[in-house]
Amino acid sequence: MHDNLVYMRTTAGLRRVDVIYRRVDDDFIDPLCFQRDSGLGVPGLFNAYRAGNVGLANAIGTGVADDKAVYAYLPQIIRYYLGEDPILANVPTYMLTDPSQRNYVLEHLDQLVVKAVGESGGYGMLIGPQSTAEQREDFRRRIQAEPRNYIAQPTLSLSRAPCFLEGEAQARHVDLRPYILYGENMTLVPGGLTRVALRRGSLVVNSSQGGGSKDTWVLRA
Repeated sequence: MHDNLVYMRTTAGLRRVDVIYRRVDDDFIDPLCFQRDSGLGVPGLFNAYRAGNVGLANAIGTGVADDKAVYAYLPQIIRYYLGEDPILANVPTYMLTDPSQRNYVLEHLDQLVVKAVGESGGYGMLIGPQSTAEQREDFRRRIQAEPRNYIAQPTLSLSRAPCFLEGEAQARHVDLRPYILYGENMTLVPGGLTRVALRRGSLVVNSSQGGGSKDTWVLRA
């Protein structure tokens, strides 16, 4: 940092940095403004960001969208701020702070997917149809102790694609993550990230849980 500008040290000297793709939580990004003992962030980065001298993707504060409970309110958010109905319907989402919804989930743990609202990477999940009685009982106790920390959804039947594994073509579950660029205009990127669950029968496509990725081809726009 120098005069509210961000630089990167290179073998050819300092080079100005205009945009940072951030993989560090807000609390750790700048020890001068947030968590004082952070050794991960850059002292003074927040002032450079506030001065408009560097862009952050994702921006500070966007972690609120990582709270999976927000997903349940998206249709209402769209109607409130845009005055229109969602084009795509939400996956039904049970809010476990609601006693009736919580009771339904606790009675159908073997059929539903339970997710911790603050976790990512496939952690803190219960895939009901693939779970053991012991795992379901563990999640039952967790939900009863802290219902705000969990949501539940139906188990979706993911598409499958062929993968060449162990010397032969095998079917594995996949999902597609599209990307939208938001600036003066909104642009849907002609492509996306196809994630694949490489473990046989698994519905968890996250790379941290043994998942992988596939090339995504857009044949016709």
